[in-house]
Amino acid sequence: MHSQLSYMNDTIVALATAQGLSAIAVIRLSGEDAIAITQKVFSGRNLEAQPSHTVHFGTLRDGDKIIDEVLVSLFKAPNSFTKENSVEISCHGSPVIVKEIIKVLLKHGARLAEAGEFTKRAFLHGRFDLAQAEAVADLINAETDNARQAALNQMRGGFSREINTLREELIHFASLIELELDFGEEDVEFAKRDDLRELIKRIQKYLRALIESFDQGNVIKNGVPTVIAGKPNAGKSTLLNTLLNEDKAIVSDIPGTTRDVIEDEMILGGINFRFIDTAGLRETQDVIEAIGVERTRERMKKASLIIYLFDLSLATIEEILHEEQGLQQLGIPYIKVGNKVDRATPAFVEELQKHNFTFISASNKTNITELKDKILASFQVKTVKAGDVLVTNLRHYQNLLQTNEALQRVLDSMDNGVTGDFLAMDIRQALHYLGEITGTITTDDLLDNIFSKFCIGK
Repeated sequence: MHSQLSYMNDTIVALATAQGLSAIAVIRLSGEDAIAITQKVFSGRNLEAQPSHTVHFGTLRDGDKIIDEVLVSLFKAPNSFTKENSVEISCHGSPVIVKEIIKVLLKHGARLAEAGEFTKRAFLHGRFDLAQAEAVADLINAETDNARQAALNQMRGGFSREINTLREELIHFASLIELELDFGEEDVEFAKRDDLRELIKRIQKYLRALIESFDQGNVIKNGVPTVIAGKPNAGKSTLLNTLLNEDKAIVSDIPGTTRDVIEDEMILGGINFRFIDTAGLRETQDVIEAIGVERTRERMKKASLIIYLFDLSLATIEEILHEEQGLQQLGIPYIKVGNKVDRATPAFVEELQKHNFTFISASNKTNITELKDKILASFQVKTVKAGDVLVTNLRHYQNLLQTNEALQRVLDSMDNGVTGDFLAMDIRQALHYLGEITGTITTDDLLDNIFSKFCIGK
């Protein structure tokens, strides 16, 4: 932890609001000298003499040059987000003004913040644990109400409390087993094996519930990557435009028009679906189109849902059955869509009804609502309520899996009469994985990886 703390005596500065023109912008400083540095360029009250959580009007200056009229909010340590002296400068939202203010603050001793450094400092100073810190980023990036509530629940510590409770119970038994090792020659048993077995089974039951919640949590947080695939001219780009109600993709009667993936997002039933239009699947001698086809196949392998379009004016039942075999081999949920239903013969449509088809006309917007309902039915997500504990983070999911495996090794070892030193080793491993979730056990590399994904001013 010391290497993370070694540079924390610096005072950092960054724009906290979005880049670009706006009515106002907020510039944040944090560090021991945050208020003193601001005072050097602020014309108004003596900021260092003012109480915490107060707001002061004045001008920011570079020498005799007035940069802007501002409001300065003071947060004195330890009563701030980072538990350091902090300042928030509200100025007019011109990029020129923001640049000039940050430049003059740098000139007087601040340095530019790294990505996520404000939140990292809050974590390192004990404002919250690592799982809660990650939830801050999730809350900022939430695009649906379910995602917002899931992140808020985690940020308020519900998930962390559950993990810490499990960890404390395991620590109790681990310490008893370690004590047994100190009295190895006396054949004593401080940790009753039946009680340990009961505890592990209870913890595993809870871990499995958390692990199983990840499927829903991942959909809520990251949305559903949905690939629109099919042969050239099946109507994929037209369908994307119709779903989004805008001309996102170029539509042409010329086969092979779409050569790269085109994507956009849409919220259906509180779930964010990321629709991906792809190059038509066919053998081609065109080098560029061939690259697009290969990208289509790769996207299909990574998709959570595939909408596969058939041109009903050209397709045959043999072709449909053959292509469905390929879809089944992918092992990914898919919806078979018969497009251009207005050009199909009634007999062909009747025959395909036996094969669970959804019939549409993307150009005429026929049955698009029915298709949306079918897409949504593929991913049933319950409404997230305050207090619900849901795993939305892949890192947490992997740690929970590893914890469960370590605990299973403890059970297997007890069944096989393995000695206490091996039991203690696996229990310590389980404690390690649980501790990594909340940051009780961590490394500089892990922290750098997590906080590098935050925006600069957070």
